[in-house]
Amino acid sequence: MKGLPQFRKLIPFTAYAEGWALYTEWLAKEAGWYEGDPFGDLGRLQGELFRAVRLVVDTGIHAKRWPRQQAIDYMREKTGMGEKEVTAEIERYIVNPGQACAYKVGMLKIQELRMRAQTELGAKFDQRDFHDVVLRNGALPLEILEEQVNDYIQRTK
Repeated sequence: MKGLPQFRKLIPFTAYAEGWALYTEWLAKEAGWYEGDPFGDLGRLQGELFRAVRLVVDTGIHAKRWPRQQAIDYMREKTGMGEKEVTAEIERYIVNPGQACAYKVGMLKIQELRMRAQTELGAKFDQRDFHDVVLRNGALPLEILEEQVNDYIQRTK
């Protein structure tokens, strides 16, 4: 994209970027890509579990004031991951509050916007058009993305 202000080039808007990544993983499941592939689906489910645990420990550390060891113990118990790997993850969450939550929050917002567009547009809903709206302006704060989708809905009606 040409002509972007400098702040748009520097600020990653993690909830958007990582939310889109998780949304596309969900989209693959919705499209039936795992039918007949139970091991592939098991891997997808393992990824879902890991992300759910990340939400809990990020919230535990920063909102509930969990000590480091409590977060490590929780993640090890719920995921079966090794001590060294979990410790590295937890230390990353400690220094980057909300980053682990941003992934899932972004995905849930994009899914919410999609459901709103499908509900309000009915037969006029086109997944390709929706995805174009979501991607056309690059990474955005979720509030701005919601405005873009709302505008798309109104134009399409």
